[in-house]
Amino acid sequence: MRSRRPANIVVPMIVACANFMQNLDSTVIATALPAIGQSLGEDPLRLNLAITSYLLSLAIFGFIVGSIGCSFANSLSELVIARIVQGMGGAMMVPVGRLVLLRSVPKSELVSAMAYLTIPALIGPVIGPPLGGLIVTFFSWHWIFFINVPIGILGIVLVTLYIPEVREPHPGRLDFPGFVLAALGLAGLVFGFETVGRGAVPDWVTFALLAAGTLAVLAYLAHARRVDSPIVDLGLFALPTYRAAVVGGFLFRVGIGGLPFLLPMLLQVGFGLSALSSGLITFASAAGALTMKFTAGPIIRALGFRRVLLWNVGLSSLFLFAYGFFEPTTSHLVIFLALLAGGFFRSLQFTATATLTFADVPPKRMSRATSLSAMMQQLSLSLGVAIGALILHLSVVFRDGAQLLAQDFLPAFIGVGLISLTSVFLFLPLAPDAGAEVSGHDGARNRRTQTAD
Repeated sequence: MRSRRPANIVVPMIVACANFMQNLDSTVIATALPAIGQSLGEDPLRLNLAITSYLLSLAIFGFIVGSIGCSFANSLSELVIARIVQGMGGAMMVPVGRLVLLRSVPKSELVSAMAYLTIPALIGPVIGPPLGGLIVTFFSWHWIFFINVPIGILGIVLVTLYIPEVREPHPGRLDFPGFVLAALGLAGLVFGFETVGRGAVPDWVTFALLAAGTLAVLAYLAHARRVDSPIVDLGLFALPTYRAAVVGGFLFRVGIGGLPFLLPMLLQVGFGLSALSSGLITFASAAGALTMKFTAGPIIRALGFRRVLLWNVGLSSLFLFAYGFFEPTTSHLVIFLALLAGGFFRSLQFTATATLTFADVPPKRMSRATSLSAMMQQLSLSLGVAIGALILHLSVVFRDGAQLLAQDFLPAFIGVGLISLTSVFLFLPLAPDAGAEVSGHDGARNRRTQTAD
């Protein structure tokens, strides 16, 4: 017991270095978008490409090299290319790190291990917005990307010293045709959807992206039926807990994914706050999420996965709706408290879905389950940014406006909130004792035993 316990704490904390960099990077750039737009001479709404390109490349594929490239970008195209390189590195870090965790920790202790994993990762979103606002206000936005360099070096040293070498006994051959088809399909659909009605590219380009993405996805589905080890193992969705956690979590994260983009835009473009003031308010979401990590385990053990997921998704969606009713005259304290409470409940949902995902996955399929869930997670976040930006754009168009106003954000928050709420239909079919081996919840089993007696 004494030898196992440090692994349950040390390994998640070291693996979390990757999540820390990823989350810090995502939130620090979100706060800086209006300033970056002004510097590059671009509409801030178009700069969501800098977030989407990064998140999408995470779903498809060096982080430090990409960070340095971002800092030297002088145009939107250069920034997007550097973010894609950065995302390719992040795509390797996160699923591999999670797989190491799953191989090192028994299922009965997975909830607490996931909490340790996400605590350092959540520090990134806590300090990201105010740090981004501070750098943009007093220095240059280019410096926000240099933050990753020392953190990345520290992560390399810690992994070398403390992480055991975990290998797949029989990894099999890489499904390269499947990789190409899945990558083209995801890229075409997300970037095509991203450009709908935006005027960023000609209409025929948007149509071509959507058509090519759809054809590539259909081709992949046909390809996956013919090969023994497809790169995306869709057969995992036959597991009820995996299906509910990944697909339900996907829908929930689509709605939540637009939040880091919408909130800084609302406060800076809609309310006229500075980047620093915006960051000092929006970090409340991550602070609320951080406090949840200390109570997630007891809550899930007491109530079980199904009850937590069903009730909590409603609460989280209500907070998303509420953010749309913020006005320039709304007290900053009220905004801060609302973001704090919303972050608390969203974090519980993330922890529950992340843990339930692997509750019933057999060890032989753990690697593919990790890759698929990571891809779905990053794809959902990129879609969230794209949907939020699209609704904002349509809101401006429908009122024949020339620029973004605070009133345009209400439809966007309602839209992403409704998407998150639809995940409830994936959680409803779960059994009352779903994932009990992981959660430690035995209320449902006890009730069945009493009924049988």
